[in-house]
Amino acid sequence: MARPIILGVVGDSATGKTTLTKGLVEILGSENVTHIGMDDYHCYDRQERKEHEITPLNPECNYMDIIGQHLTHLRNGEPILKPVYQHGDGTFGRPDYVKPQSFVLIEGLLGYHTPELSSNFDVRVYLAPPEELRREWKVKRDTSKRGYTEEQVLAELDMREPDSESFIRPQRSRADIVVAFQPGVKDDPDHLDAVLTLREGLPHPDLSSLEGGADAIEVEQHASERRIRIPGEIDKERGAAIEEAIWEQMHFARHLRTEQLGLFAIGTDEEHRSESLAITQVLILYHLVTAKATAAIGGDDVANGRDTASGVPSPA
Repeated sequence: MARPIILGVVGDSATGKTTLTKGLVEILGSENVTHIGMDDYHCYDRQERKEHEITPLNPECNYMDIIGQHLTHLRNGEPILKPVYQHGDGTFGRPDYVKPQSFVLIEGLLGYHTPELSSNFDVRVYLAPPEELRREWKVKRDTSKRGYTEEQVLAELDMREPDSESFIRPQRSRADIVVAFQPGVKDDPDHLDAVLTLREGLPHPDLSSLEGGADAIEVEQHASERRIRIPGEIDKERGAAIEEAIWEQMHFARHLRTEQLGLFAIGTDEEHRSESLAITQVLILYHLVTAKATAAIGGDDVANGRDTASGVPSPA
């Protein structure tokens, strides 16, 4: 039996990690996915963090050694006893017995903090929206779902900034794919542009046929990186055509196709659909199913060309 394929989705708090992974779980099927949030590995509960004057962004506030051990177990197809952090009240619950399924999706703050940690992931995604937008998302989420006031959220953001700079943002350099959702020409929060940076080390799909014409995506090559801009104003028909072009390149997984991609909600808002989010999710899915196919035929180093010792994509 082929080992599980492990996807990492890393980024600062309220960058859209859960929104991105939710669609992937939907399309792959919950029975085929083990979905883990790395917040479960905090050392301290909410009250203890205040007493210690430490933020959850600091590696010293997390059981980094246990995270590394559990990643190794999951990659080897072995179960773990995972701790549980409860965001509702900031306390810990009973641990969960977790068995890895065909795909393991891990989202969190510090997944690529060290080369050893990052080398466990087959596909590494880093989310990097503009800071102003991230702050807006965090205020909406934490006031509606986590019991904070707006003043408390803003104060916490300011307190966390040094740790964001020291520990979170440097991980961007270890990602295979950097995703930045950001306002487009019309500055419509429901239709954000998606700017993707694709680095060498993974076999990215051919997107040349998608350029040109109305609502076209833009593809630029910069040294060993490819940058793609997906307009947020793309209409549903054009978005479906772009998704179809990517699906054609993973014909062995076409049975997974669904209309559940691209859905999101901020705070307590009802769900909306974003074509740029849907296309981004399909691109990430391409890498997951490609990695699965490679592992199935005995290729353990899915990301050919990756410097597995350092965890950083190899230069051209």
